[in-house]
Amino acid sequence: MTPNHPAEPAKQKITPDQCKHPEVQIVSRDEDNEYVECKACGDIFESSEFKDMAIEEKKDPEEE
Repeated sequence: MTPNHPAEPAKQKITPDQCKHPEVQIVSRDEDNEYVECKACGDIFESSEFKDMAIEEKKDPEEE
């Protein structure tokens, strides 16, 4: 007899373009760079890009 495990809820697939990258984890580091992966969409990018994304979101659209 196999134990009954509730099925995990299906993760909704999110494309990197739709995602705001709410949670990231470090996947690699070298001398000058650190790379992170978004846990929601799987996109991998430099951590400096992640910081830039946060700055862009905070910008007032009327400033441009």
